[in-house]
Amino acid sequence: MSADFLLELRCEEIPARMQAGARADLEKLFRKELDAAGLKAGEVSVWSTPRRLALIARALPLATEAVSEEVKGPRTSAPEQALEGFLRKTGLSKDQLTERDGVWFAITEKPGRATRDVLAQAIPAIIRAFPWPKSQRWGAASISTESLRWVRPLSGIVAILGEDLVECEIGGIRSGYATLGHRFHHAGEITIGGAADYAEKLRACHVIVDHAEREAMVRDRAKSAAEAAGLVLVEDEGLVIENAGLTEWPVPLLGRFDEAFLSVPPEVIQLTARVNQKYFICRDGAGKLANAFVCTANIEAKDGGAAIVDGNRKVLAARLSDARFFWEQDKKPPLAQQAGKLARITFHEKLGTVADKVERVAKLAEWLASEGIVPNCDPALARQAAELCKADLVTEMVGEFPELQGLMGGYYARAEGLPDAVADAIRDHYKPVGQGDDVPTAPVTVAVALADKLDTLRSFFSIDEKPTGSKDPFALRRAALGIIRLVTENGLRMSAGEGDLLAFFADRLKVQQREAGVRHDLIDAVFALGGEDDLVRLLARVHALQAFVGTEDGVNLLAGYKRAANILKKEQATDQNAGARGEGVVPPTGEEDPLVLVDDPLFKGVAAQFAHPELGYTPEPAEKALMDALADAAPRAEAAVAAEDFTAAMAALASLREPIDAFFDSVTVNDADANKRCNRLGLLDQFRAAVHKVADFSRIEG
Repeated sequence: MSADFLLELRCEEIPARMQAGARADLEKLFRKELDAAGLKAGEVSVWSTPRRLALIARALPLATEAVSEEVKGPRTSAPEQALEGFLRKTGLSKDQLTERDGVWFAITEKPGRATRDVLAQAIPAIIRAFPWPKSQRWGAASISTESLRWVRPLSGIVAILGEDLVECEIGGIRSGYATLGHRFHHAGEITIGGAADYAEKLRACHVIVDHAEREAMVRDRAKSAAEAAGLVLVEDEGLVIENAGLTEWPVPLLGRFDEAFLSVPPEVIQLTARVNQKYFICRDGAGKLANAFVCTANIEAKDGGAAIVDGNRKVLAARLSDARFFWEQDKKPPLAQQAGKLARITFHEKLGTVADKVERVAKLAEWLASEGIVPNCDPALARQAAELCKADLVTEMVGEFPELQGLMGGYYARAEGLPDAVADAIRDHYKPVGQGDDVPTAPVTVAVALADKLDTLRSFFSIDEKPTGSKDPFALRRAALGIIRLVTENGLRMSAGEGDLLAFFADRLKVQQREAGVRHDLIDAVFALGGEDDLVRLLARVHALQAFVGTEDGVNLLAGYKRAANILKKEQATDQNAGARGEGVVPPTGEEDPLVLVDDPLFKGVAAQFAHPELGYTPEPAEKALMDALADAAPRAEAAVAAEDFTAAMAALASLREPIDAFFDSVTVNDADANKRCNRLGLLDQFRAAVHKVADFSRIEG
């Protein structure tokens, strides 16, 4: 037998921003209590409105099953003190224990419990354990720290299993069948029969208990209200969720504000409407901001909402008047004068003021332009834009809306008559902020954006304030990703830095490229070559490598490389052992850069032999074929790498695939003839060296 269970926790208004988390917490705590009792529910639904959290658990068993619990004790041969301690722990006497295989066991039979009794204990436990971000105490009981805490004063509990009341009490609030409908549309209590009629009885009393349904109502009706006026609603899913969280019976209404306010930048109007009033904004058919807004009422007004719209229009007008005042006041002093105030703001106690940072950024932006690192960039404009890029931080508008920093600076620069390139650079120099953000391409903007992020990284690394684990208080990982995108998407040729900074870029690059579908081991394979700090060149090599290893030639060449590397590694170990015994050795062939071996005195014999046409023996056909292929492919690959034609370099390596396969199929590397063995090992080392011109294949997985 099973039944559906309904739980409603009713209180004063729950902040909209807390409702999603509260739904998740309620389900988590409920399931935890069920698991502890050995109960399993079917589907669990959790809903929220501003005044209630509701949970419905389908097909809940009416009782728990009887269980037998077994606790292992000491051996029967253990000292008497051990047995006495076990008896105290279990609360049993010796004759109640069970002996099995020389060990005492305490076996307790626990009968099944009525689910209603389990829930009666679980509900208060859930309420007390609820992890609200902020909570409060209330009433006379609040003088005690042991009194009930809730997000807002808890006023009612509905708890029904099937058609039966689950009786419980907490903080003087007893569970019952009664709840309340809409605050204005329905007076008095509503009697709930159970989970089956809960949602529909509340709907009849102007409460849509399902938050997802209310969100759909806000989304669809706000759009319809705008379209009815010939406008286009600016979609904002966050605002949809917030308005649904503020209403139990949402009614979107369109209103108008004075067109004179459109002289204020549109982003300011949108933020004023959104942040302060929770209103949607609209655009006209040409895509321009319209003097219209959509607010969401919580009632069906008899006048169609005219009075509600008028009241909201007046409130919005007051907010927009403040915004227009800030806009006009901020435009009066030139940006250069505003920038002077940055000397009063500390950037970091070890790095000086914001004005100090601006000067560093200005010098760096000018240098990036002068050196041609950012092509077609006027150094003077780059410096000017950098010197003014942080000036809007001290304006009234950015003080009110910090998210407008940069954007407002661009507006003020344009209003002042500064060059468009400067205004655009000030506006966009924070970009790209996130992975989905646009990457600037205008030269002056690129120079300032790059300089700003480079200075942030370099400065904080210089004072040893590097990210550790999940902690990155100065957003240095984001700055590094921004630099990588600016450099790679604009094709800028510059060094990524040295030491820790280069390693940091390498880690960020792996993260970024992994999200783009590039294997991290391929990035390792290129970085392992050393001396590569040009991100554009590095990624071109990585992308060519990824394309190559995905081909049949690439897979087989990698297999041949690993086989050659394993033979060489084994020979190195053998020769080192021989050297330790004072015996003769052959050239070292370890994992180090093969080019270094050319200068090793132990390798000169092999190098000299390859420098002459006579090897002292006639090479086998497959051996000669590999020698010829290497003589052709190695210089071609090296030349292609030098020309940054990495696709051609991969093609040169691909020509080695068949010769190396044939070599392994028909040639004995470890020949009894020491001369043959030495030359063939040297040939494999040449093969490895040729491959390493492009990437360290030992880092490639597979």
